[in-house]
Amino acid sequence: MNALVPLVVLIPLIGAASALVLGRRPHAQRLVTIAALVLVLVIGAVMLYVVDTSGPLMMEVGGWAAPFGIVLIVDRLAALMVVVSALVLLAVLVFSVGQGLADGDQETPVSIYYPTYLILATGVFNAFIAGDLFNLYVGFEILLVASYVLITLGGTEARIRAGTTYIVVSLVSSMLFLASIAMIYGAVGTVNIAQISLRMAEIPIDVQIILHIMLLVAFGIKAAVFPLSFWLPDSYPTAPAPVTAVFAGLLTKVGVYAIIRTETIIFPGSELNPALLVLALLTMVVGVLGAVAQADIKRLLSFTLVSHIGYMILGVALGSVAGTAAATFYIVHHIVVQTTLFLGAGLIERIGGSTSITKLGGLLKASPLIALLFFIPALNLGGIPPFSGFIGKLALFQAAAEQGTWLAWALIGAGAVVSLLTLYALMRVWNMAFWRPEADVEGYESTLLDNVSEAPGGHTVTETRTVPKLMIGATAGMVVASVALTVFAGPLFGISTRAGENLEGPGQYVQIVFPEATGD
Repeated sequence: MNALVPLVVLIPLIGAASALVLGRRPHAQRLVTIAALVLVLVIGAVMLYVVDTSGPLMMEVGGWAAPFGIVLIVDRLAALMVVVSALVLLAVLVFSVGQGLADGDQETPVSIYYPTYLILATGVFNAFIAGDLFNLYVGFEILLVASYVLITLGGTEARIRAGTTYIVVSLVSSMLFLASIAMIYGAVGTVNIAQISLRMAEIPIDVQIILHIMLLVAFGIKAAVFPLSFWLPDSYPTAPAPVTAVFAGLLTKVGVYAIIRTETIIFPGSELNPALLVLALLTMVVGVLGAVAQADIKRLLSFTLVSHIGYMILGVALGSVAGTAAATFYIVHHIVVQTTLFLGAGLIERIGGSTSITKLGGLLKASPLIALLFFIPALNLGGIPPFSGFIGKLALFQAAAEQGTWLAWALIGAGAVVSLLTLYALMRVWNMAFWRPEADVEGYESTLLDNVSEAPGGHTVTETRTVPKLMIGATAGMVVASVALTVFAGPLFGISTRAGENLEGPGQYVQIVFPEATGD
């Protein structure tokens, strides 16, 4: 079974090369891209079953033993992330195929879109299974290079401007990460994550803190943790709907995943956990306040994305099995639900000609199905029982209550308020866009629209367009997946709990790479 591990990287990489060669044959490109992601999804599901029943998988690339060679590791956390990422990438791909067939691929030129999309997938999967910091860095760079292309597709002024900001911020983050790797290698003589955890205790505490902070800053930028989240709300909404959806669903979670590995393996039981709890609180509050102030749906969802990163950081910063398990469950929930909402925003833009709630109305009559497809994940993200959003938040709050500190209780209170404000912002969108009659849009006045701001540079209204069945089908499939997270919350939370137990200290991770080691 270890031979399956590198396939999650090799298959999309080979698929990208094949799609590039087939640049003049769009139909063949689509088939290759879909087939590659379906294969990864199947392999990921098999690996998840194997690691959950028989233990982790490891591949030493080229036969070079750790720590001298590249090590690829799949434990429960990595396998779970591969499966949910492959599912989201596949659904968004189907959505983009429907959009491309309807619009002639102006938004996503297929000659470069499909190869780049698979390169992005390669970077994401590589980051999840990387067993050393430099390979993790390579995974980040692969997905970032692909994201630079995807975020500027179409070459419009707004996309180039947003892409420039995104590129500059990403480059700064990458330089910090690379500098951190160099300093860690200088301090402990290795970049293998398992070996770093064994040797880090030998390093003076002040040096450990410096290395720890550098890694957290680098990963915090990628994860959009406050105050390093300033770039996200202006970057994501300008890209094509499928690109925005996959960015919102996955890219920040790769940063959160890296933070989990840092906090549980390299620096377990860190003295910086209280500081991380404060950052989690600020991320939640600042993000949701930004969301409440937005008229543009995509910007509103971008701010809720930032806000809900705070819940994940809360679980990680608690430093307990319960916290890590709850954070893992919440990451899976958020990847699915946030992606679904951005796909829903894409559908709203097609039938309404705008993503501003000041310009939308009567969409419930125009398309009851799209109204339902947006309403269900909106309730889920808002944490309404019995959806997975409620289950994930409840698990996080219980883990925080077990810690029992005043800061933990403050985060429980803030998390509950943030959940209500998230629900308020999303239900305001639904009320204005779907429930309000179209005839009432012009000159409409309501306290719901007081103090909301449009996207920078104003908002243009485009012509309404028909919604292809593939786009609706892909969004409906994601809604079904989000509901399935509730129906199968028990088994999913069981896997998340076992993943959290694997990450209770670095010992189990170290023994995957060095079976003879006794790591703590």
